[in-house]
Amino acid sequence: MATTVFTIANQKGGVGKTTTAVNLAAALADKKIHTLLIDLDPQANATSAIGVEKQEGRSLYGPLRGEGSALSMITPTSYEHLALIPSEEDLAAAEIELAQTENYLARLRGVLEPIRASGGFRVIIIDCPPALGMLSMNSLAAADFLLITLQCEYLALEGLGQILRNVERLKTAHINDSLELGGVVMTMFDTRTNLSRQVVDEVKKHLPDKIFNTVIPRTVRLSEAPSFGKTIFAYDAASPGATAYRNLAKEVIERFKLLG
Repeated sequence: MATTVFTIANQKGGVGKTTTAVNLAAALADKKIHTLLIDLDPQANATSAIGVEKQEGRSLYGPLRGEGSALSMITPTSYEHLALIPSEEDLAAAEIELAQTENYLARLRGVLEPIRASGGFRVIIIDCPPALGMLSMNSLAAADFLLITLQCEYLALEGLGQILRNVERLKTAHINDSLELGGVVMTMFDTRTNLSRQVVDEVKKHLPDKIFNTVIPRTVRLSEAPSFGKTIFAYDAASPGATAYRNLAKEVIERFKLLG
């Protein structure tokens, strides 16, 4: 079965992007879907959140420069069916260096081709830096689907328009003709405020067939888990956050026909 590549992006930090990448990957792996999580953010938050130590020379920095293979960077995690390509600080240099290379927006797509061809993974999830720079644009150029995490606040809607415009630019320039918006995940939903509900309703109005039904709540347990190097399922499997990510994984599996 073909590999489906998702990139999780938002140019704004602190919107639950990495939390979603890590916990969605873990929830899919729990359903025995072979999943590869790629940490493309030089801050390496997804790497530490999944309990893997940062190691020099284990990120995609080398392969993006034409040195070594992405296949050799795949690192096991403590979770069955879930592997990781970690990040390291060197990736920050790739932001500058990529701009000076040929086909600079298609570098990541080429780097990931051997992994896709190997058939070892049903799903690849890429966690991007919180900016629409070279690395994020490369991940959009390499993906089948973009998943946007959107915080339940009004300013978030402005960012949504900006990302969607970038998707259209990539398609118009024929850099990735097949890229689609896979869905919008509403995060940090606060049940105590009307604002959260209003923002969800607003996104539903604009993108009714793209917004996921599952909303991710704002909870202390979700924000604590990464500091222990654990997914929400390993940290507190009975928490509302764990339930939400399980439900989101179910929706993703159904929407993209990842099983069977």
